[in-house]
Amino acid sequence: MTHATHDTQPTRPPELGEDTHGVNAPPKALFWGVIVAFVLILVGVIGGLLVFRDVLRPSQQQRVLEFAPFMRVFLAPTPIGGTLPTPVLDRASEDAAMNLLQMPIVLASETPSPFPAATLPPTATPLPTATPTPSPTPTLAPPTAVPVSPTAAASGWDFPASERLFGITHQQQTWNNCGPATITMALSYYGWQQDQEYAKNRLKPNREDKNVSPSELVNFVNTQTQVRAMMRMGGSLDLLKALIANQFPVVVERGIMFEANDWLGHYQVLVAYDEALGRFYAYDSFMGTGEFERGVIVPYSDLDADWRAFNRLFIVVYNPVDEVRLKTVLGDLADEQLAALRAFETAQSEARQNPQDAFAWFNLGTSLLALERHAEAANAFDQARRYNLPWRMLWYQFGPFEAYFAVGRYDDVLSLAQINLNNAQELEETYYWRGRVYAAQGEIAKARAEFNRALSYNPYFQAARDALASL
Repeated sequence: MTHATHDTQPTRPPELGEDTHGVNAPPKALFWGVIVAFVLILVGVIGGLLVFRDVLRPSQQQRVLEFAPFMRVFLAPTPIGGTLPTPVLDRASEDAAMNLLQMPIVLASETPSPFPAATLPPTATPLPTATPTPSPTPTLAPPTAVPVSPTAAASGWDFPASERLFGITHQQQTWNNCGPATITMALSYYGWQQDQEYAKNRLKPNREDKNVSPSELVNFVNTQTQVRAMMRMGGSLDLLKALIANQFPVVVERGIMFEANDWLGHYQVLVAYDEALGRFYAYDSFMGTGEFERGVIVPYSDLDADWRAFNRLFIVVYNPVDEVRLKTVLGDLADEQLAALRAFETAQSEARQNPQDAFAWFNLGTSLLALERHAEAANAFDQARRYNLPWRMLWYQFGPFEAYFAVGRYDDVLSLAQINLNNAQELEETYYWRGRVYAAQGEIAKARAEFNRALSYNPYFQAARDALASL
C-alpha cells in the first residue's frame, strides 16, 4: 500500500515590509509624509515664536497675550537684573560725586521773579469744540492763604482736612497712551471736549512711542488750548494738597510696577486728598476711577516713594486769569531756578541719608542740569548708574545724555543710546542725542540720518527738526 507524499518547501522569511497577516503595509509615502508634516509643524511653531518675539510690535504682542497669556515667557528677556548696566568709576570720579553731598549752591537771587503777563502764546489755537471756562463752582482757598511749598509754611497754612476737584472726565487709555489720556483728563476740568486720540495725534503719532515727556504735555496745553500748563520739579505732598485745595488740576509722574510688568513711568491726575486717611485719590488712565468713581487710592507714602523717581516733578493746568493765585500757592517753586534749587537740596539730603540711593543721585543730576552745572550733573549721574537704576529709566528722563554731551563725553552718550535701542526702537529722543554726537564729531551724513529717524517716529519733535535745520 502506497501513501501519498507531499513536497516540502523550505520556510521563506518574510521580506521587509511584508504583512505576514496578509494585509498590505502602509506605503512608504505615508510614512515620509508624516515625518515631513511633523517637521513643518515644528518649523512653524518655532517660526511663529520668533515672529512673536522679534517681528510683532509691542501693541501686537499685547493682543496675542490677551488670548494666550502663556506666550509672555517667549518675550525677549529684559536686561539682567532688570537694571541699567553699571559703569566702573575711578577714585577721582567717585570723590567728585561724594563732594556734591556737601556742596552748597547759592543763586544770584532767591527772590522769585513774577510770572509774565497772562496772555496766550501767538500760536495758540482755540478749543475746537468748547470754550474752556473755570469749573462752575470751585471752592477756592482764601486769597490771603499762606502758600504751601517745600520752604514755606507746611504747618503755617490751615488747609482743609480734605478737598476734591469735581468735573474731571476719566479717560481709559488706549494702547500705550497714558500721557495723552492723562492730560486730556486734566483739561476736561476746564470744559475740554476732545478725547485722548486728539492729544495722541499731536503728541505721539507713532502708537509704539514709549514716552511722552512732561515738557511735551505742557507744550500741547500751551499751544493747542486756551488754558495754560506749567511744570516744576521739587514738589512736596503739602504742595500737592495746596494745589487741589485751590482747585488746580495737577498731574504727577510716578515709577510703578504693574502686575506682570517691570518698573515703568506712569502719569496720574490727582483729584482729591484726605488728611484723616493719609491718602490722595487719582484718576488713572490704566487703573480707572476706583470705588464709586472717587479715584484710585494712593497713600501719601506710596505716592512720595514712587514720585521721587521723577524728582517730584508735577504739571499744573490752570486758567490764565488764575496765574497770580497759582504763583502764591507755589511760593518759591513759581521760579524755575528756585524750584531746581529746592529739588537739589531735597536730593542732596536723601543721598546723604543713603549714599547708595540711585534715585537720589539721579535727582541730584537732574537738578544740577536745570541749574546749568553740567560737569557736576554728569558726576551725579555716574553715581546714580552704580546703584541699580531701572532698565527703563532712560526711556523717560534724558538728563544723562544732555550732561555727558555737554562735557564732551560722546562715547558715554552713544553707549547709553545703544542700551536704549537694544530694548526699544521707538524712542525719538535716543536718535536725537546720537545725532547730536555725530554732528559734533563732523559726521554730518550720520547725524542727518539720526535726526530724520527721530522725526519719522515723531514729526512734531521740534528739537530734532531744529538740529536737522542747523546742519
